[in-house]
Amino acid sequence: MEIRPSMYNESRPRKSFFIISSIVVIIAAFALGVFFGFSKRPAIEQITGITSKEPEIDKAQEVDFSPFWAAWKIVEERYAGSEKVDRQKMIWGAIQGAVSSVGDPYTTFFPPEEKKLFESEIKGNFEGVGMEIGIKKGMLTVVAPLKDTPAFRAGIKPGDKILKIGDKETIDMTTDEAVRLIRGEGGTKIKLIILSADSEKPREVELTREVIKIPVLDTEQKSDGIFVIKLYNFSSDSTNEFRKALRQFTDSGSNKLILDLRSNPGGFLDAAVDISSWFLDMSKIVVREHFKDGREELYRSKGYPISRFPMVVLVNNGSASASEIVAGALQDQGAAKLVGEKTFGKGSVQELVSVTDDTSLKVTIARWLTPKGTDISKNGLTPDFEVKNTEDAEAEGRDLQFEKALEVLKNWK
Repeated sequence: MEIRPSMYNESRPRKSFFIISSIVVIIAAFALGVFFGFSKRPAIEQITGITSKEPEIDKAQEVDFSPFWAAWKIVEERYAGSEKVDRQKMIWGAIQGAVSSVGDPYTTFFPPEEKKLFESEIKGNFEGVGMEIGIKKGMLTVVAPLKDTPAFRAGIKPGDKILKIGDKETIDMTTDEAVRLIRGEGGTKIKLIILSADSEKPREVELTREVIKIPVLDTEQKSDGIFVIKLYNFSSDSTNEFRKALRQFTDSGSNKLILDLRSNPGGFLDAAVDISSWFLDMSKIVVREHFKDGREELYRSKGYPISRFPMVVLVNNGSASASEIVAGALQDQGAAKLVGEKTFGKGSVQELVSVTDDTSLKVTIARWLTPKGTDISKNGLTPDFEVKNTEDAEAEGRDLQFEKALEVLKNWK
């Protein structure tokens, strides 16, 4: 059989071309399929360069994370701001948003820089203006100014609303963020826009920061023999100072006591239990710590040796936290009568938990209940005798709440 070279040489290139063309078509089809397949995949799978994307979650409470990752992808692809998107900041911001959604102003996430600031504050960096603040009905509110501080001297009062700090509005601002803005180096100034309960118009207050020396207590014996202990906070020093004050009380010969907890923003739980123990029998409940699962831990009186006597506790809307624990315990256990205004309502327990080596989460883990079960956070405490100090009375130098306390003690039965 004869093979003609001309026929052989013509057919081979055509066949090769056909094969190459077929391969190109197949590759193109595969690439197109991959592209459309990739574009149809969930947004989380389209985002690369991120580890631990799969959330560890109870299967019974599965959550659809696709909107989160879709939003992430849109920001990365389309955001045209002057600065490049920082993925780590997006993570911190996402956690802060998730935490704020629970609606608890005391549950806060601290990214690295904020964690450092928070740690420096709890270690005793007390340069600022001298007031305790919190969130009440969604607004940044003064719990109480500390005695002889810039805030106190400027006439800031419990219940005043802080609308603006410097040039930043406080809507949706956490207490921790507000504290960081207000505190600062001694000698520097900060401007606040304040709205008082007795005023329709806000006012601007400029305060000069200074080193804050936190007072513990004052004592006084009135001409009629009634002894007064004014407790400013529940610090680590307050238990020893309170014991000394009670010694003055017993040495004075008085048998009637006023414990003034007005504008006392609270402090350590141990101090609250210790101080309550001077007025309650051994093992009487001081406060209940109520957890999410319904479990309760009871804190009981240590039963220090002091006799029973007529006693009034003065409270107002600046009495918070540990102040409410003591006042609630003495009221529920029948050891004292409460006079004044409804208290602030700060009755939650926070725990600081490390999220990573350089971030942490301050989370509310429980609520304080009085011995009879009053939820302090929800309701605050209602005094046995509700009395409000008026502007007219203050202008005359009168303290209507204190006058009522004296009246209650004099008519004690």
